[in-house]
Amino acid sequence: MTDPASNDICALHEVPDGGGLEAAPTVLVLRRGGDAWAYRNVCPHFSIPLNYEPGAFWTYEGGLLMCAHHSAMFRFEDGVCVDGPCLGASLRRIPIRIDNGRVVIEDASIT
Repeated sequence: MTDPASNDICALHEVPDGGGLEAAPTVLVLRRGGDAWAYRNVCPHFSIPLNYEPGAFWTYEGGLLMCAHHSAMFRFEDGVCVDGPCLGASLRRIPIRIDNGRVVIEDASIT
C-alpha cells in the first residue's frame, strides 16, 4: 500500500491564486481561490513543458494558462486548449483533492 503522505505535493496556499506552481516533477497545479486542478506539465502541441523557466507559469485572468513556447491557451477547469496551435487538445489531468489545506494526488502511480 502506498504511503498517503507521498501523494502530498504542496500546500494550497503555495500555489499563487490565479496562477500555477510546478509542485512535483512534471506536475503543474493551478489555483483559483479554494479550487485547484493538476495537470502534467506537458504541452500537447510539442510535448514540452508549459513553462519557459522553472516555476514560472503565465496565466491570465485567473482562468487561462498560456504555454510559454507557442502561446496556446488552456482553461484551468478542464485543461482544454481554447486558442493556439493545439486548439481543442487537452492537458493530461492528474486527479487531486484538497486535504487540510494540502494538495494531494489521488493516485501517485499516474504521475
